[in-house]
Amino acid sequence: MLIIDKALQARQDAGNPIRVGMIGAGFMGRGLAIQIAESTPGMQLVAISNRTVSKAGDTFRDAGMDEAEMVTSVSALEDAIHNNRPAITDDAMLLAEAGNIDCLVEVTGAIEFGAHIVMRAIEHHKHMVLMNAELDGTVGPLLKVYADRAGVILTGCDGDQPGVEMNLYRYVKGIGLEPLLIGNIKGLQDEYRNPTTQEGFAKKWGQTPTMVTSFADGTKISYEQALVANATGMRVAQRGMLGYDHDGHIDELTTRYDIDMLRANGGIVEYVVGAKPAPGVFVLASHDNPKQWHYLNYYKMGPGPLYSFYTPYHLCHFEVPTSIARAVLFNDPVIQPMGAPMVEVIATAKKDLKAGEEIDCIGGYTMYGQAENSDVVAQERLLPVGIAEGCRLKRDVPKDASLTFDDIELPEGRLIDTLYAEQQRHFNLVTA
Repeated sequence: MLIIDKALQARQDAGNPIRVGMIGAGFMGRGLAIQIAESTPGMQLVAISNRTVSKAGDTFRDAGMDEAEMVTSVSALEDAIHNNRPAITDDAMLLAEAGNIDCLVEVTGAIEFGAHIVMRAIEHHKHMVLMNAELDGTVGPLLKVYADRAGVILTGCDGDQPGVEMNLYRYVKGIGLEPLLIGNIKGLQDEYRNPTTQEGFAKKWGQTPTMVTSFADGTKISYEQALVANATGMRVAQRGMLGYDHDGHIDELTTRYDIDMLRANGGIVEYVVGAKPAPGVFVLASHDNPKQWHYLNYYKMGPGPLYSFYTPYHLCHFEVPTSIARAVLFNDPVIQPMGAPMVEVIATAKKDLKAGEEIDCIGGYTMYGQAENSDVVAQERLLPVGIAEGCRLKRDVPKDASLTFDDIELPEGRLIDTLYAEQQRHFNLVTA
């Protein structure tokens, strides 16, 4: 996005930086704060909300900024921003309501909490960048309806795999090819990993065991590929995706997939395990003009009919300021649903589950997520992972079985359940 740097420099030169509020001060939030403060002219992190407010203050200090001011009201927050004082709070709604914040970044990954924040931010006509694939993959299509009505941008981010995949998809389409597979490269896939097995890895990298478990057990990549499917109109070839093991280069996969199958599905989202260059993303695409096949072969892309394009890295928080600038300055979302959901992430039993047992969190001990086409989800009343946490089982469910709404009792009073039911009605899917 080469135009972004000049646009941000113009804001810097005019003394009019984009004012950013951040919700969440964990692993990713800390890195993003440093990136904005040290490497992004024309942008200013003005406020951080975090449940443990001292961590918000620590994050400002890590970013080399002045001692932050604790605020407890919208007026106090707006006053701090007006007077160029960094602000911290444990009340995220203040950031959603403050009039002098241009864009919010949600970095918590919490589904119910995130839903409340997004709805409040939209109500107050605020652009928002989500680093929360779990929320987006559960009710993102409906949230976009609300954002469109309010005239604001609600988008996923550059740097995370879905955004990198979408940027590559747009590039490939832009040079005249038809993307037929959008893929994600994984190093490990083991549905039965849990917080105990992942504790050491999490400690090494300063992350939570449940978060890294969601990476290992396939839930996270299922969400990532669901976001890409919803943004492009693609589907999955089967429940859980094909998920081939491949220890060679990604270019070698041009002969692995049947092009007629890819076309019959309108393109598919996928992942592979062990391929190079890791941890990148890739697009397999075709070209319908035989005259161009000769040129593509000349440019070392191979004889076709599938051609391989890839990005060999994703740099997460390093690229998020670009997403903020795209939303605020150009009304250009990185990735968002194009309409009705195409793919959802369904809850699958990680072990034999018993009646009366409560389903725990994403990356826990009781469930893992699988990508499934939304028409199948509706027809079979399958339970989305984003709904499953906190539900109590009405009957036994065997290991590796997909859970349904008929298997569980929903907790009372959750916004996420209300939004999901509304999404089903809005897009004329079977009401769960």
